[in-house]
Amino acid sequence: MAEIRLGDEEYIVSKTDLKGNIKHANDIFIKMSGYSVDELKDKPHNIIRHPDMPKVVFKLLWERLTAKKEIFAYVVNKCKNGDYYWVFANVTPTISHGQVVDYHSVRRKPSQKAMSVIPNLYRELVQKEKTGGGVTASEKHLNDLLKEKGVSYDQFIASLQG
Repeated sequence: MAEIRLGDEEYIVSKTDLKGNIKHANDIFIKMSGYSVDELKDKPHNIIRHPDMPKVVFKLLWERLTAKKEIFAYVVNKCKNGDYYWVFANVTPTISHGQVVDYHSVRRKPSQKAMSVIPNLYRELVQKEKTGGGVTASEKHLNDLLKEKGVSYDQFIASLQG
C-alpha cells in the first residue's frame, strides 16, 4: 500500500446527510479515493475509513457535530485500491432555522509538522483501543497528552497545522 499526497493547492470537498451518507464529492475526492461518483453517492462516508484511524477521533467528531460545532482533525483515508492518504479536515454542520441539515467537509494537505506527530499518536491510540480498553482508553490517553501539554484539543491540532 502506497501513500498518495494531496497537492498544496488541492482541496477535497464533500457533503453528507445527517447519517454520514455522501451527497456530494468533488473531483479531487473522486481522484484521491479511486471511487467513481456512482460508487460514492449515497454511500456512508466511512467507505474510505482506514483501519489505522482511531475511533476516538470519530467520537470527538460526532460529539462536536451533534453540538452544532465544527471540528478540525487529521484523518488517514483508505483508497479503493488499498493505498492511503492523509488530510487535515474541517467538518462543519450546515444549520438552517436552528436545525442541522447536513455536514460539509473541506480537507487539505496536512503540514509536515503534523505528519511528524499524528501518525505515531494515532498508532498509540489504536493500540489502546485494541488492547481491551476500547475508545475509553484511547480517549484517556489523548486527554492525558493534552493535559501534559497544557492545551485543548483545538489548540493542539491548530499548533500542528500552523
